[in-house]
Amino acid sequence: MTHLPIRSALISVSDKTGLIAFATALAARGVALLSTGGTARALRDAGLAVKDVSEVTGFPEMMDGRVKTLHPMVHGGLLALRDNADHQAAMAAHGIGAIDLLVVNLYPFEATVASGAEYDDCIENIDIGGPAMIRAAAKNHAFVTVVVDTEDYSDVLAELDANDGTSLAFRQRMARTAYARTAAYDAAVSTWMAAAHDDPAPRRRAFAGVLKQTMRYGENPHQSAAFYVDGSARPGVATAVQHQGKELSYNNINDTDAAFELVAEFAPADGPACAIIKHANPSGVARGATLAEAYQKAFDCDRTSAFGGIVALNMTLDGTTAEEIVKIFTEVVIAPEADADARAIFAAKKNLRLLTTGALPDPRAPVLAYKQVAGGLLVQDKDTGQIDPDELRVVTQRAPSAAELADLRFAWTVAKHVKSNAIIYVKDGATVGVGAGQMSRVDSSTIAALKAGRMGAELGLPDTPAKGSVVASDAFFPFADGLMAAAEAGATAIIQPGGSMRDDEVIAAADAAGLAMVFTGMRHFRH
Repeated sequence: MTHLPIRSALISVSDKTGLIAFATALAARGVALLSTGGTARALRDAGLAVKDVSEVTGFPEMMDGRVKTLHPMVHGGLLALRDNADHQAAMAAHGIGAIDLLVVNLYPFEATVASGAEYDDCIENIDIGGPAMIRAAAKNHAFVTVVVDTEDYSDVLAELDANDGTSLAFRQRMARTAYARTAAYDAAVSTWMAAAHDDPAPRRRAFAGVLKQTMRYGENPHQSAAFYVDGSARPGVATAVQHQGKELSYNNINDTDAAFELVAEFAPADGPACAIIKHANPSGVARGATLAEAYQKAFDCDRTSAFGGIVALNMTLDGTTAEEIVKIFTEVVIAPEADADARAIFAAKKNLRLLTTGALPDPRAPVLAYKQVAGGLLVQDKDTGQIDPDELRVVTQRAPSAAELADLRFAWTVAKHVKSNAIIYVKDGATVGVGAGQMSRVDSSTIAALKAGRMGAELGLPDTPAKGSVVASDAFFPFADGLMAAAEAGATAIIQPGGSMRDDEVIAAADAAGLAMVFTGMRHFRH
């Protein structure tokens, strides 16, 4: 028999979305309903005939509901092979009824953790009976249909209508989904426990995600790709609302994440900020008196690279700023919010994607970062390093001025989000040259200075904006040559981690050039 009828269903759900409509549809098809606790009450209140699991097991729910379905009368009904004579004899001997459909969604552990609940509350929201039943039903998918997601209710009903039962292929699909759900659930529990017990490197670590989007391709057309979300509430591309435009591509998502994480470093209370990203590196970052000014200054840093880029803003997008953005082709704009004027302006640009997140992510919040290597994953804390002004150490004869110090701190923040080796030129709260991803720090310095010169030419300035700028280096200068390249370009102050064996030579060169230099004691490699 290719399609098996469903005559009995055990339903036990925490998320009761669509429950009554689904159970009513099952009952209308002659399915006998078996349930537990709150689910049984909800079904009964809706006028549905339902039998309590306790009637089947002969045991009441006990220990605050911790023990109710862990019983042979339940698991025998889920695990029995219908074509095995011994199994059938055991069912008959012990009065075990077959369960053809299991509908379970688990205690809301992930949501409980995300709400900031206390340790004991999180423990109580670890489901035991649910995963056990799900795994049993999924194992026996040759005969049993298992449903763990509310969005699959309609598929079950459609399958029953089309075939008066469920096909093996359908049951196999539901089983795959079920095992992925219990795996993700256990991953969430183990990850939370590792953090709760201050274990940064547990012997076993599990990873899980929920499919949000399949993609036409990955980084390149010959690569398949999909986007999975981890269920965390961190504002960003995974949680954003897309208001218009076609689906985001793999590269769009990667670049949009980089842009929004960068712009979130700049608190709205300190003024408007904008970051423009191209190929995961910023082409321009700026503050401004208005959001439009911040965008313009970021755009001016590298107008060529900004074409087809990602724009991230740290506050509500307004119409004035939107008018500036649409003057060139932009792939994605992401902001906490967008006002009606901005949305109306963007509506005329069908290929532009607008995303709103409702908030900015906390740049100091602890987050794990993963990188795949052959045969494994590298796991580390996300770089949330911050340097307060009183932690900076002036190492040159000349200390930076207040204006230089403000730009140095801005440049240092940007450097954290630029691929290494990173050299950042900043002037008046805006990048004027970015050197990224070079094998030599001298080359990064040279490229950043070159870009600053191009910026000056494009804007018709009398000289390169590198003159009078400050420079950030994501790691120490191993030799004085990189620093001297910045000095020759016209920079007046440097911020770097320090820690080179030749720090004394580098400091002496800075003094000879009249530069101010501060050490952070922290580096920002980004590979």
